[in-house]
Amino acid sequence: MIYKVLVVDDANFIRMMIRQVLTHLGYTNILEAKNGFEALEIYKANRPALTILDITMPELDGLSTLFEIMAFDPTAKVIMCSAASQETSVSEALELGAAAFVTKPFRPDELGKIITKVLTGNNKGNL
Repeated sequence: MIYKVLVVDDANFIRMMIRQVLTHLGYTNILEAKNGFEALEIYKANRPALTILDITMPELDGLSTLFEIMAFDPTAKVIMCSAASQETSVSEALELGAAAFVTKPFRPDELGKIITKVLTGNNKGNL
């Protein structure tokens, strides 16, 4: 598909897993970042249709990155992803404008459903 998707996670393994889900769904224009600073640079240069963003990262965490992305582009579609399923992180991410929140470990089919849901504009959701 022609959509650009940005995957942001400090763990290469997680980026690879998300890339596989996206590829299975037909997305081929996949960008990657290892931290929030890289993500902001890539986002501003490419304006991806979707960003999948980890919360816990070194240098610039996911919530701060989300805040910066939403300040730059209030229409951004961002799915937050984190092993830390803390209720405060979930609610803060959604308040900042995240379209959905996915808890690691995730099942590939569940992640695929939420990606499709967010890109087609079917409201906010979480897994």
